[in-house]
Amino acid sequence: MKKITMLLCLLAFACIGSKAQRIDQKDYHGQKDVSVVYFIKEITPENVLKLYEALGEEPKGKIGVKLHFGEKGNKNFLNPELTRPLMKKTNATWVETNVLYVGERRYTDRHLALAAEHGFTFAPIDILDSEGEIDIPTTNMGLKHYKSVKLGKHFMDYDNYIIYTHFKGHGSAGFGGAIKNLAMGFASPGGKMAQHASDYPQINSPEKCVGCANCVRNCPAAALSLEGGIHIDTSKCIGCAKCIAECPLKLFSPSQVELQGSTFMERLVEYAYVAWKTKPMVFINVLANISASCDCSSRAPEPFCGDIGMLASKDIVAIDQASFDLVAEKHKCNDPFLKESGKSGLSQLDYAQSLGMGNRKYVLIEIK
Repeated sequence: MKKITMLLCLLAFACIGSKAQRIDQKDYHGQKDVSVVYFIKEITPENVLKLYEALGEEPKGKIGVKLHFGEKGNKNFLNPELTRPLMKKTNATWVETNVLYVGERRYTDRHLALAAEHGFTFAPIDILDSEGEIDIPTTNMGLKHYKSVKLGKHFMDYDNYIIYTHFKGHGSAGFGGAIKNLAMGFASPGGKMAQHASDYPQINSPEKCVGCANCVRNCPAAALSLEGGIHIDTSKCIGCAKCIAECPLKLFSPSQVELQGSTFMERLVEYAYVAWKTKPMVFINVLANISASCDCSSRAPEPFCGDIGMLASKDIVAIDQASFDLVAEKHKCNDPFLKESGKSGLSQLDYAQSLGMGNRKYVLIEIK
């Protein structure tokens, strides 16, 4: 087992060695091809605000702070108190979207109740897809996988966003950083399904359907029928995933499509790209409670790495690269997420850089 782990680490090194480049601060002279990432070791509410201020941002307009409230049973999500000074300074709203799978965070009322249970009580909350979704065309964006993306309907209501991310592992993405926070976090359930699987759900055990017609009544595309048994007209289905939420027997689920190669990572990045391209954003990553699983997991394992600190940048690629590098240094492995979860997320950064979202070459500036 030790030999396998070492091999994974060595393979990861081969993947990142030529692409990522951290410049020593003494060698940084304001080069345009180097992005700035600020770093503070001590994780405190005051330092979250200090990082935001280091970016030179002045709060203006309607601001959304995109974060994660934590799944029920999860113990690794970030303490909401860390954001208190930031929320007060910016007069911002916490924003999130409902999830694809059926659970506490699939339904807006239960999602809000769980957020309150987890301590998110001192600022307003907006579940962006609580009133549906919007389609944003991707024409002339040069994307491989989408002609449009589905985001929460309220996404356009905000003038700018602070992307506040718990950097940790993720079973499908390798790691969940700012890119994943945008991609899944702004997507409606239908948008999440479009990233994970096909554009329409599957029906599990259709013979168990009792004909209540709840799914049929709530399908906005009239794609469901009970004639001859429950079935989906895939030519009409818009992939909104509403049937997944509405079926009392939970007969619907995302299609179990095996995505080849880096397809999932590219889909993830493309969803993030559209959100990033549409609204001004800055980024804060918190490197604490770093486990192999996402905060969406109710049974996430104990952290495999000690707390490291917090980062801020205007460059989404640079901040995720710097976060990855710091975890790798702390864990003494060139790809700690490949080691811990069996999945490397580095192709996220490669593809995001190729789309012009940011730079893997950065300077880390520590704030005392």
